[in-house]
Amino acid sequence: MRGVDAATCEVKPPRTWRSVPVVVTTVAVGVLVATMLWSATRSSSAGLVGVDVALAVAALALVPVVLRRPWIGGVLAGLLVALSPVATPVASFAVLFIARNRPFRQAAAVAAVGVAGEAVQALWRPVPSLPYGWRLVLMTIAYAALLGWGTWAQARNALLAALRDRARRAEQEQERRVDEARAAERNRIAREMHDVLAHRLSLLAAAAGAMEYRPDAPPERLSAAAGVIRASAHHALDELREVITLLRSDDAESTTDAPPGQTLADLPRLVDEARAAGQQIEVDDPLGPPVEIPATVGRTAYRIAQEALTNARKHAAGQPVRLVLGGAPGSGLSIAVSNPTTPDSGATDSAGTGLIGLAERAALTGGRVAHHVDAAGRFHLTAWLPWPT
Repeated sequence: MRGVDAATCEVKPPRTWRSVPVVVTTVAVGVLVATMLWSATRSSSAGLVGVDVALAVAALALVPVVLRRPWIGGVLAGLLVALSPVATPVASFAVLFIARNRPFRQAAAVAAVGVAGEAVQALWRPVPSLPYGWRLVLMTIAYAALLGWGTWAQARNALLAALRDRARRAEQEQERRVDEARAAERNRIAREMHDVLAHRLSLLAAAAGAMEYRPDAPPERLSAAAGVIRASAHHALDELREVITLLRSDDAESTTDAPPGQTLADLPRLVDEARAAGQQIEVDDPLGPPVEIPATVGRTAYRIAQEALTNARKHAAGQPVRLVLGGAPGSGLSIAVSNPTTPDSGATDSAGTGLIGLAERAALTGGRVAHHVDAAGRFHLTAWLPWPT
């Protein structure tokens, strides 16, 4: 189909519109050729007028050739210059066009042919008021100026194209970095959702299990368990609403406005909630009252303890848990959680995605997380986080 390249499936402009620059250029150069022809016929003999007219027509016919086959058109125009000055505008245009669009050596060669043509023309068609040497020098300077102008224009166009390409690549790179930052932030939010909701839902399951297996418990125990279920469900809904709000936002900056989250100072409340749900927890905290610790390290420490207690409730229900904190500024913060495993806990086979997420969190702060099951069947999770002085 006309106007469509079947190989690339790209729509090309109609041939009529592609020929418009050729027509405009031919007309513009034709005006210069006509001016030179008028000047030549006034100073030439009657026998050369017909030759100049024929050469003017031939020179104009070379303009489309120069646009489509610059090297061939430029050389032919330079040869015509040796016969008549009416070809000088076409030869000059050829030098400028080739210098702007082709390698420098091609433009220099065409310019040399043009200068040679001018030298030959000056020999058999001299200008009485201009000596041969000066005429040759002036024509050489003119062709050199056209060559330099075209070469500068080509270099400038190449520089602008390179700058536009660099700007486009920089914009694409910036967009890629923004997308990566947004994806990383959403992954962080997803880990937060896993940690928070897993903790809340495990509390719900533990409290509901206590009510199911001990329906004859005292009313105050049942009331306390129901209170834990209600409070945990309320907190879970609030935290889930916050996470969903962040995930629905397309603005990467809005995710940075997320609540700071719990830190190590909130650990006693976490332990109290777990104990209220029926979990047996022994805490060894030689750190004592809340101490000054970097916020990032504090949040990571809280999440490690939270995930460890949650896993103990899920995989070793009813088993006592021991939580040990230690360390000092300069030596780092250590966290150790251990609990007996049960035959169907599955803790010995897989670390779980939660522990993988904790390892990633700790690595981001410069710390580490490890876990193993000892010979006695007791599961141990240890973590170390940097605590600068």
